[in-house]
Amino acid sequence: MNDFTLNAEVRSDLGKGASRRLRRLASLVPAVVYGGEKAPESISMLAKEVAKLLENEAAYSHIIELNVGGTKQNVIIKALQRHPAKGHVLHADFVRVVAGQKLTAVVPVHFVGEEAPIKKGGEVSHVVSEIEVTCLPKDLPEFIEVDLANAEIGSIIHLSDLKAPKGVEFVALAHGDDKAVANVHAPRVAPEATEEGAAE
Repeated sequence: MNDFTLNAEVRSDLGKGASRRLRRLASLVPAVVYGGEKAPESISMLAKEVAKLLENEAAYSHIIELNVGGTKQNVIIKALQRHPAKGHVLHADFVRVVAGQKLTAVVPVHFVGEEAPIKKGGEVSHVVSEIEVTCLPKDLPEFIEVDLANAEIGSIIHLSDLKAPKGVEFVALAHGDDKAVANVHAPRVAPEATEEGAAE
């Protein structure tokens, strides 16, 4: 059962001016659906429906059932353009999902076990909040877990240190880029020094 659904209509009035009118007059979000060996399709969706869907973080890395004028297709979010100040979605790009055909998606990162290095006096910095993965639609993870329970002060956790879920590859690693995901460092200001400064 697919919990992630969006209703949309085909959009024939194209161009930047048309998109602005859609957003202003009808509270609609313009979008494009492409991929799956079909022609790109311009659509529009109710802004409030898009906002409601995106309240759930999992929607960013989940297969969405897109109902365009009664025709249903499975898609994932490829890109979102947001208003720089207000944060609402101005435009969306969706990619069609084809069973048996690998897809590329951006998946959120969940950090766990941070209390352990913090108890040892360390500070944890998150370097990334999401990771690009490639996999079959059936293997698409909701998130990637990064366990920091055994991280020592001074350590850097890289992509290669993470265990990818079965059938999932990290795109950056495939391109030879073993990027940092998080690091544990000593506090920049020692507590004693701060107290001494306050006493003076």
